[in-house]
Amino acid sequence: MPHKRDSSGAASDKRRGLVRRLSAYVVTPFTLTSNSQFRAVPPPSLTSRRYAAAYNEVKSLGARFNSGRTAEQTEIGLFWYSNYLVLWYRALRDIAAAHVYNIDDSARLFALASLAMGDAVLTAWDTKYHYASWRPITAIRNGDSDGNPDTEADPNWKPLQNNPNYPEYTSGANNVTGAVTRMLALFFGTDEMTFTVTTTNHPPAIHTTRTYNRFSDAAADVVNARIYAGIHFRFADLQGRRQGRHVAQWVFFHFLRSVDADDHDDHEDEGHDE
Repeated sequence: MPHKRDSSGAASDKRRGLVRRLSAYVVTPFTLTSNSQFRAVPPPSLTSRRYAAAYNEVKSLGARFNSGRTAEQTEIGLFWYSNYLVLWYRALRDIAAAHVYNIDDSARLFALASLAMGDAVLTAWDTKYHYASWRPITAIRNGDSDGNPDTEADPNWKPLQNNPNYPEYTSGANNVTGAVTRMLALFFGTDEMTFTVTTTNHPPAIHTTRTYNRFSDAAADVVNARIYAGIHFRFADLQGRRQGRHVAQWVFFHFLRSVDADDHDDHEDEGHDE
């Protein structure tokens, strides 16, 4: 049986105490004032319409059997079931080779992206262990105990991909992807660039690469991919992407400043999310 949950899907007080003791062993962030600097707002209440909508979406689109996915949605879910750091560093190398023309700028790009992704991971894990929210597999198999009449349980439900054994909210994959794609857009001064990413999950993914024309398009795919994989609720993906973007903006406007350019200071807006 799962640990008893409160109305937000968080663990019981006993479970929270254990989680907080474990999360006390934190890693010092590279640039943030604390790991909780960009902690997400609480997840929606289990009895809310928003939770029910997200529950039923992942229950249908993230199911291993008899799902509501199209073939393309399945491919997106499999493609992005990847090692995100390997995937994004490979993409960074290709982007730098094609668009950065001196080693100084290349080193700065890699340093900025690394700082942003590293602190985005810490931000995600701070939020995960602060709220300790259950994964879709636990939620769906116990949907009759959440107090929401619109979340019908399926005790035999299985996700397309195995759910990781740590808290769901927020998405680490979307924190990392939100951070690196936002950093790339800030570094180059535009969201528009044609680039290719290579999966680490081939097979079962059919294609080894996907090509995008905007950094934000890749970030949007990752939001959906974690739902198609049956790993996350949509609200966890959206909040994760938002956190990653905020971390990237914090890093870009406070660290490793360029000595010969204004880095688009006239566009600075650390709180802007879209």
